[in-house]
Amino acid sequence: MEYVSYEEFKKMDIRVGTIREVEPVPETDKLLRCQIDFNEVDVEGNKKLRQIISGIHEFYPDYEKLIGKQVLYIVNLEPRVIKGLESNGMLMAVDGLDGHPIFLIPEVEVGAGSKVR
Repeated sequence: MEYVSYEEFKKMDIRVGTIREVEPVPETDKLLRCQIDFNEVDVEGNKKLRQIISGIHEFYPDYEKLIGKQVLYIVNLEPRVIKGLESNGMLMAVDGLDGHPIFLIPEVEVGAGSKVR
C-alpha cells in the first residue's frame, strides 16, 4: 500500500452528485455517459450539469434506473477524454462480493453538490 499525506488527501474534492441523464457511449459495451447535477451554475447563472463517463454499463444494463440516484464523485480530477467525450470527474464505488461495483451513497437524500467531509 502506498501512503499519501493528509495534505495530499485534503486536495481531493469529493461531492454527492445526482444523476440526471444517462446513455450508452456509442460503439462501446462498458461506458455510460452521465450528466450529473452538482448544483453548479455557468457564468450566466444557469444550472449546469457535469459530464462524467463511467465504465459501468455491463453492470447496469437497465441504466435508466440510475436516473435520480445520488452517488459520490471525485470532482477535481483533470478532465480526461474517453472515446472522444470529455469526462469531468470520477464515480466512486467499491467492489461487491460478486465483483459488481456498489455505489457509495448518502444514507439520506442530500443536496446535490454536498461536500464529503
